Amino acid sequence: MAIPTLVVAMITGTTGVAASAAPGEQPANSGPGYFSAGSDRKVTLTGGADRRPDGSRAVSPRSAVDSTGAGLYVVELAEDPLTRYAGGVSGLTRTRPEPGTRLDVTSMPAQAYRRHLDAQRTAVAGAAGVEIKTAYTAAFNGFSARLTAQQATALRADKRVRAVTAAQALGTRTTSPGPTAATPTGAAGVAPPPTTGADRPEPGKPGKPGKPGKPAKPGPDTGAGMVIGVLDTGIWPESASFAKKMPPPAGWHGTCQTGVAFVAEHCNGKIVGARYFADSWLAYGGSVPEGEMLSPRDMVGHGTHTASTAAGLPLPNVTIDGRRFGPVSGVAPDAQIAVYKVLWGGTGYDADIIAGIDAAVADGVNVLNFSIGSELGDWEANTPIGIAFLNASLAGVFVAASAGNTGIVSGAISNAAPWVTTVGAAVTKLDEATLKLGDGTTLVGGSLDAMPDGASRPLVFGEQAGSLERWAAYCEPGSLDPAKIKGKVVACALSDLFGSVAEIKAKGGVGMVVFDPAGNYRINSIFNFPVVYLPTKKQAGTLFTYLMRHPTDATVSLRSGGDGSSVPGIPSVADFSSTGPDKVTLGVFKPDLVAPGSNIIAAVSPAGNFGRDYDAYSGTSMASPYVAGAAAILRAIHPDWSPGAVASALRTTATDTVGTSNPLDQGSGFINLAKATDPGLVIQPTAAELVTFSETAQPDGKELNLPAISLREYDGTRPVTLTRTLTNVGKARETYRSSVSGLDDMKVSVTPASVTLEPGKSATVTITVRRGNAPWDRYVTGSITWRGKAHSARIPVAARPWGISPRPYADDGEEYGRMVNGAFGALQPGFTGPLAGRSTGYTPMVRTAYSMPAGVDGGVFDPNATGVKKVDFTVPANTAGIVVEVNTDNPNANLDLYLYKGDTLIHRSDRSWTSAEQAYKFLPEPGRYTAYVFAQVPGGPVVNFELGHAIIGRNATYSAATLTVPRTAERGMSTNFTLKPNTPLPEGDVWGYTEWSTNGTVIPGNLVYTRRDAWE
Repeated sequence: MAIPTLVVAMITGTTGVAASAAPGEQPANSGPGYFSAGSDRKVTLTGGADRRPDGSRAVSPRSAVDSTGAGLYVVELAEDPLTRYAGGVSGLTRTRPEPGTRLDVTSMPAQAYRRHLDAQRTAVAGAAGVEIKTAYTAAFNGFSARLTAQQATALRADKRVRAVTAAQALGTRTTSPGPTAATPTGAAGVAPPPTTGADRPEPGKPGKPGKPGKPAKPGPDTGAGMVIGVLDTGIWPESASFAKKMPPPAGWHGTCQTGVAFVAEHCNGKIVGARYFADSWLAYGGSVPEGEMLSPRDMVGHGTHTASTAAGLPLPNVTIDGRRFGPVSGVAPDAQIAVYKVLWGGTGYDADIIAGIDAAVADGVNVLNFSIGSELGDWEANTPIGIAFLNASLAGVFVAASAGNTGIVSGAISNAAPWVTTVGAAVTKLDEATLKLGDGTTLVGGSLDAMPDGASRPLVFGEQAGSLERWAAYCEPGSLDPAKIKGKVVACALSDLFGSVAEIKAKGGVGMVVFDPAGNYRINSIFNFPVVYLPTKKQAGTLFTYLMRHPTDATVSLRSGGDGSSVPGIPSVADFSSTGPDKVTLGVFKPDLVAPGSNIIAAVSPAGNFGRDYDAYSGTSMASPYVAGAAAILRAIHPDWSPGAVASALRTTATDTVGTSNPLDQGSGFINLAKATDPGLVIQPTAAELVTFSETAQPDGKELNLPAISLREYDGTRPVTLTRTLTNVGKARETYRSSVSGLDDMKVSVTPASVTLEPGKSATVTITVRRGNAPWDRYVTGSITWRGKAHSARIPVAARPWGISPRPYADDGEEYGRMVNGAFGALQPGFTGPLAGRSTGYTPMVRTAYSMPAGVDGGVFDPNATGVKKVDFTVPANTAGIVVEVNTDNPNANLDLYLYKGDTLIHRSDRSWTSAEQAYKFLPEPGRYTAYVFAQVPGGPVVNFELGHAIIGRNATYSAATLTVPRTAERGMSTNFTLKPNTPLPEGDVWGYTEWSTNGTVIPGNLVYTRRDAWE
């Protein structure tokens, strides 16, 4: 029997459109054997940027730069753009706006300085023989152009040029398994205006998101007078969320750029301006993707969704496919929206995005939302987009951006610049459904659909009800047999959910249970059909085991609601939300905070969403506009606040989520707009600090006056001293006293311990951080809070002392650099000074042969399934490490290994190409551990294998060995050592432990293995 492989969710730049094979198209490598482990099939939860609006594939633009170094580049010139120019050129006065004011591109100084920049740009391009594609002057001084490698080199050598960067492609970051786009209907291929709709998931009383209420009169607490610029896929102007005529606010210089199916009347004031940017896309793609329109019109849905989440109008009720979802309102319902379409089918080049930022700042937006990111987060600091956002921020524009949806990969944060508010996603509604299997097992999953009456119904696994060659296990279109599913609930492995639902409905099924063998993310969509999604690997294993044991008599009952067990609580950090820290800079803390981003109902483009006017998306793309709307309200209430003050207010007043207080996950916590309007204190960096950061090749950031502290690779042998400047933005004199929470075993002091501030006054405090007895090479987290009589301000702290291995990302359980070969061991110390070491010597790995009956070929892991062997180990206190290995001589088998402590997964090793798996834990807690060997592919009716384990004591004395190590260590420099056995070794692996010290400070070392042949 062919069974689904472990489905790995790969988050790409996405459009909210479901990924699947095009109609009539079969996935590559299809066939019965393809479901076994080792396949290359990857299921994308939301589809990719290569989906046309009709669901078929479109061609993405070519790479911006080819192998010869020729292609599209972004060239940044050395002189300041309009937003930053403070004078200095003879005859040209300052154009940088004063605090509390906006850039006026129509002023005489601005026009004169722009002419100067134009002349300089022309001269630079002319000297290099370059034709300018797009020019930037407001938020970025430079241009984009097609360059040869020689031209790029020549420009880099020009003193008038600051940087020359190859153009990069970016995309949206939604994780919803969104519907395949429908063909537009109505005049000119455009759907008629909707009559009802929604614009955000958490219906909110204007100015107080989270509770439904009647529309309030326009005012500061509804964002009146503010313009939110949305850099995205465009907008669907007919939506009821934007159906209000409004005059443009003072200082607005924008325009309504018409185009295909987009006329001047679509800019009704609520939509105060609209533009599109496609020069780079057209240069490398030739044309926009099929189904797209060369205009600000949104043919995908993502841009409409983010715009309405930030500033959609209050509506009494939203109906989707005939079901009512209640009243809705944008966070800042009276703010106005400026549209900057920079993505085409969900993807765009940074050269076009910079043009959008440049235009938005020149137009006079107050806030920018950027729900766009890189596939696995930022890889370098101070990118061209980052510099454009810096200049926007220095001109008074607040920037909110999505953190990314790669929660499965630690530290993959997008938009991590310190002047950007980087937003993670939170779950704020349960949206649960419960299924009860015929054996009485209850599983709680997620659903946005109405469930049947709870009566027991037949349940069938898709693979047992259709064609293996057509991917029946995934319920792919055309794969199921109507005679085998009519009147039944069908269980399907996660793939194209909308395609699976359509297949089941068409063949007479009455419901669908989706299980995710990879156990990645809890997400939902609206299917207008009973669908329950089981997001965890454990649930997938439980359901799969039941289906295999009941191939002909399985039953299930479905009901709406659950016991809350599908999430840690409300609000909690969404499991897809990218976690910190920022992997690019050591001293910048990301994400900044989290906001509602799961199952968000908002306005969309009917052309990209089955003809729906409103739909549910999930992703940090949805959380970012929530913060953008909140920032618009704060800017309206406090027009004199800088973007840094707004960011500080949002962060220092945020509250802990449920299930974690770890700032690596939640940043400062969950947004609390009501408190942010009156934070008492703000902590914000100066413009000079940010500019210095932006001009540093490898910036750190811990010196920035940010409302957070990140010490990712500090020298734990020495104290770290930082300063933070606190400013009273309240209306009264107030005394604030500092306190430290969390940061277990560390020593943290704040001097002075209390400060008394008059309104508008500031004080600088010194924060000293000492490692104390905190663990090396692991994060310790907590916070520092300043409490006054009427206010409190909290900043998160995350510190990881570098002992012997700098870790590139987060503290996710992986012990980088711990496992070394004693014949040529190496460590990379985080300190400079004398180095001494000791060793336990070597102990052999204990190996035992086992046999077990085969399970299901290519099955899903479940501790109680056939084809799983359970072996327990007792780990005593003061253990340096436990190592477990499995091997088999059967070349046709594929074994996986899982190490648990109780119900907690400690480590898993499930490579698809080998049965040689290894699981380990460094410095484990004492107690009972269980190793599970899972025959994902048994290779026969009986599975024979060998399981080995080593439990290495930290202070044990094993077979003697000689440790050779240099006498001194230098921070960051690789240091080699050997641990040579003094007597002949037995056959097989042996394990030991090394421990290091410097000036009396002990630092946990390595788990060291070797074999006899390494010394012969």
